[in-house]
Amino acid sequence: MLPEVGSLAERGHTPRVTVVIPALNEERNLIEVLPRIPSTVHEVILVDGESTDGTIEAACAILPSIRIVRQIGRGKGGALRAGFEAATGDIIVMLDADGSTGPGELPAFVGALLAGADFVKGSRFLQGGGTADMTWHRKAGNGFFVRLVRLLFGGRYSDLCYGYNAFWVDVLPFLSLDGDGFEIETMMNVRALKVGLRIAEVPSYEYRRGHGVGHLRAFPDGLRVLRTIFAEFGRPMPLRVSQQERQGGAPWTGVAFTIGEGDDPTADGPLALIPIERETSAIPIEAAQLMSSQGAYPRLGDDLAD
Repeated sequence: MLPEVGSLAERGHTPRVTVVIPALNEERNLIEVLPRIPSTVHEVILVDGESTDGTIEAACAILPSIRIVRQIGRGKGGALRAGFEAATGDIIVMLDADGSTGPGELPAFVGALLAGADFVKGSRFLQGGGTADMTWHRKAGNGFFVRLVRLLFGGRYSDLCYGYNAFWVDVLPFLSLDGDGFEIETMMNVRALKVGLRIAEVPSYEYRRGHGVGHLRAFPDGLRVLRTIFAEFGRPMPLRVSQQERQGGAPWTGVAFTIGEGDDPTADGPLALIPIERETSAIPIEAAQLMSSQGAYPRLGDDLAD
């Protein structure tokens, strides 16, 4: 019997958000990243890949409530899977420790999930997105992979090799993740398509790494991504979301936001309803700007029907 991917109503109106951060020798970057995570999240999990600097000590000093998970597997994929397994929230948001993914964009990802998406991925190539950390050959390779995935699996992805994703925790059994390296991001995106999840893209800006040298190796990791795409093309998925499981789901029409003040998500304010593009499942730039701005919070439980 298939595990059920719940509707918005079934998932509840007050979801707990878990932020998962894989880290390896990121002490200096975490000093800048952790204070920017919204205080309204349920938990922050740092998966440490045997750091030799003060990564763990710095994280605990900055955010005493942070949960430290020791990585068992290899690479970024192993770290993320360990974090997912340890998560106790209803929603998981992936965040990089090097500062390349902005914590201020987190409400945009959560908002798209509350609007009805199962899986939300950031895109540097939607209007409102961008990158300050992508060489021409990485950009060319990513563009090739995007077109290849469209050809083999359908969908309308505008970005592929980017690790800013968010999803309801109940979709993890459908994804059956088993990747170890950076290809885990491609694996997640492709399998979300294959199993029929409701996917939304939101504009996202990729910043330069704050300090140190990144662990991504463009050509070796690019080959791993290519092998992953072709492996997924020949791999049947044991689980798929059926149309019957979609009956009674929440309206897929927009994202409601309360504009509050400061860090108080319960503050009363005007309600904004931003429509989602039905054809592409992309949230327009107005939504991203609104959701990422200071003081913009999802109004949980609002009726999003037309």
